[in-house]
Amino acid sequence: MIIVPIDGSSHSLKALDYAISMANHYEASLLLLNVQREKESTLSFENTDKQSEIDSLMKEGHDQLQEAIAFVADKVPYETKVRIGVPTIEIAKEAKEKEAISIVMGSRGNGPVISAILGSVSYGVLHLAPCPVTVVPDHTYKHV
Repeated sequence: MIIVPIDGSSHSLKALDYAISMANHYEASLLLLNVQREKESTLSFENTDKQSEIDSLMKEGHDQLQEAIAFVADKVPYETKVRIGVPTIEIAKEAKEKEAISIVMGSRGNGPVISAILGSVSYGVLHLAPCPVTVVPDHTYKHV
C-alpha cells in the first residue's frame, strides 16, 4: 500500500498523479489519507460538544478527499481515511499501521526560511516515517 496524504490542494493532486503511476508499476493500492488538525476547543476538557466538533472535522476531511477520489476513479485500487491530529504524526502512524511500502506527498515549496519558522509536514514525515517517502515538488513533476 502507498499512502498519499491529501489536503485538498493542487500539490497533493500532483503527488497523487505520481502515486498512481507508482501503484501501477508496483501493483499496489493507494490509501488517500486526510489529516485534520484538532482545534484547541476540541482538546479542551471543558468542551461538552466535543463529538460534534470531531464529526465536523471528519466531514471536512471527507470533503477534502472528494476531488482526489474523482481523480483516481478506477485507475488503481484505493481506500480513503480521515484522521484527526498532528499531520506529521498521524501520517507516520498510518504508514506503520498499514505497513505501507511508501508515502508519496506533495510539497508547497515554501523554501527553507518559511519552513524553518512554520515547520513542514513533508519534512516532518521524512523523519518519522517507517518507510520511504517521495516528495513531489509542485513545480518540477511532469508525467512520464
